[in-house]
Amino acid sequence: MNRRGIVESFSEEIIFKELKNGLKVSLVPKKDYYNTFGIFTTNYGSMDNQFVPIGGGEEIQVPDGIAHFLEHKLFESEVGDAMDDFSKIGGNANAFTTSEKTAYLFEATMDIEENVLLLLDFVQHPYFEEKSVEREKGIIAQEIQMYQDDPDWRLYFGLLQNLFPKEAIAIDIAGTVESIQEITPQDLSLCYETFYHPSNMNLTVVGNFDAEELLEKIEANQDALDFLPKSEIQRKPMDITGDVVRENTVEMEVEAPKFSFGQKLAVEMPVEIEKRTRFKLCMSAFTDLLFSSSSSHFESAYLSGVIDDTFSSGVSFERNAVVFSASGDSREPEEAIRLVREAYLNFERSPEFTEEKLESVKKRMLGKFLRSMNSLEFIAINVSSDAFEGTNFLHLPRLIDTLTLEEVLQTAKGFVDEKRCSTFRIQPKGVD
Repeated sequence: MNRRGIVESFSEEIIFKELKNGLKVSLVPKKDYYNTFGIFTTNYGSMDNQFVPIGGGEEIQVPDGIAHFLEHKLFESEVGDAMDDFSKIGGNANAFTTSEKTAYLFEATMDIEENVLLLLDFVQHPYFEEKSVEREKGIIAQEIQMYQDDPDWRLYFGLLQNLFPKEAIAIDIAGTVESIQEITPQDLSLCYETFYHPSNMNLTVVGNFDAEELLEKIEANQDALDFLPKSEIQRKPMDITGDVVRENTVEMEVEAPKFSFGQKLAVEMPVEIEKRTRFKLCMSAFTDLLFSSSSSHFESAYLSGVIDDTFSSGVSFERNAVVFSASGDSREPEEAIRLVREAYLNFERSPEFTEEKLESVKKRMLGKFLRSMNSLEFIAINVSSDAFEGTNFLHLPRLIDTLTLEEVLQTAKGFVDEKRCSTFRIQPKGVD
């Protein structure tokens, strides 16, 4: 059954329908736009390396990097490459894998129905021929090595490995050169059948099209295909309570030392949707108040030369993993870590937590949201996430507006925990 919701402040119409095979379809017609953006997402990412296969009875473990490997392989068919097929009808296609999701997308200005159906067809018709799988290992091995040579990538995953030393979220999304050598066509098929079932997927299209006609074409396309019966996916739950590695240092070919300080949340986020969203907004506001470029903590460290404009901070949310991090380059990394750590752990004494400064942060958050509403990609990614999580990103302005200083402080008090903090450093090679 269709449900429509119009948020008048944005004049957005979102048409949602769950099809008979379980596929969630979200359409956002925008007649005043020239472009159309489509994204086909599965709730499956690099952290899903232990699970019970669909139709199976026992948990198995697959090689690390297999979700990303699948992303590469689905573009290939017996007769060619989906990228070329999109180009022939004026579409531009791409894909990405995160720790929790894999998404395939296109952008086009014409032949929208054809682009949408091509998006569905190439993702839902896998081709795992043994020689092509072996050939892909060499390509992905080069990609892995490229990221291993990227100091900022190493800094990010180095901190995650400290915070989650035994969990798959800390493993590079593409896996390792060694792990991908173990991947077989049978592994790919098993993961595909389990995680690419329509009931674990969402299709979102935003742009200039006739919604009723497009929905009709999508339904006809899906009705013509056969899938296994819907089955709840049983994944190995992530343990967020484990001990952290307090510090670690590696050497790389870098000009200046790099540092990262962070902490994981060791309790579950709120389950109720609005409380969960408010928790995320409070943590974002907390980080902004402490370490934005307008804060006294940033300003004093910057003016003294301890940090530079590479410094950044934020909170990331990957399923049940919540991580605060602050990182950057510094000629005095130990002093930079000391200043960040001191401001973070003693936030209740910070001069930044005032009603006036929170209002400024809220205005920045709202302004960023409103500017992003001009991006079809932003809308599509958020509508797609809403379909999986039961949220509504169009409610964010109201929730931002109602944040209070007391709520932000109470949320931070429940998060900040010195025992869950860690530091990761990258030192230039040959420097003591």
